[in-house]
Amino acid sequence: MALLDRNFNLSQRMVQELGREIICGEFPDDSLPTEAELCDKFGVSRSAVREAVKMLSAKGLISSKPRQGIRILPEDQWNIFDPDLLRWVLESKPSLHVLKEFLQVRIAIEPEAAALAARYADQTKLDNIEKALEGMRKAEGNSKEDLEADIAFHVSILYASNNRFYIRLRDFISTALRVSISHTNPIKGNHEGVVEDHSKVFNAIKNRNPERAKQSMLALIDEALNFIEDEIAAEK
Repeated sequence: MALLDRNFNLSQRMVQELGREIICGEFPDDSLPTEAELCDKFGVSRSAVREAVKMLSAKGLISSKPRQGIRILPEDQWNIFDPDLLRWVLESKPSLHVLKEFLQVRIAIEPEAAALAARYADQTKLDNIEKALEGMRKAEGNSKEDLEADIAFHVSILYASNNRFYIRLRDFISTALRVSISHTNPIKGNHEGVVEDHSKVFNAIKNRNPERAKQSMLALIDEALNFIEDEIAAEK
């Protein structure tokens, strides 16, 4: 019987455990155990199993139909922006190719968010970006404090863009950063250089220079993407 997290109700606990197992590829034939088997596996009632199945179906992970049972859907149908699913991907130690995809999405979002921040950020939002930058500067390189400050820096820029759609991408960006920063910063091995690159983004935003803010953010993310692409090429 699976050990379920006490911070959730029965159905939520089952969603967390089963979702992680699906993401980690523990059901290679794309079919899940039967409803009765899931009851036994997780020690829950049929109603709890059915509620959990509904939750996982809403995340695009599975489908449940009469006479077809519960099946895992193809990855291209998963709701990758769902916060739970993102966390499970992170916990599954994603491949270099997944890291590359994360960075490609960041390149499509964050440079423009930085440009918008340069146009529209008020003083409070500028202060939030600067506070995160100072947190990076004071933290030891590759430490937990450094990682959290780095994430806060990028999320603060999303808020400073004053674009509600970019702001709603904060969970995705945070998760992508938590994965990619932990991987690429040690490769660069230059904490002062990382802080300086982020300072260029902040200074461009503070000086109300949208194009420079955009290009500075693009250069920052593109460098990390180059690290990942080099590693992928080395594996071939």
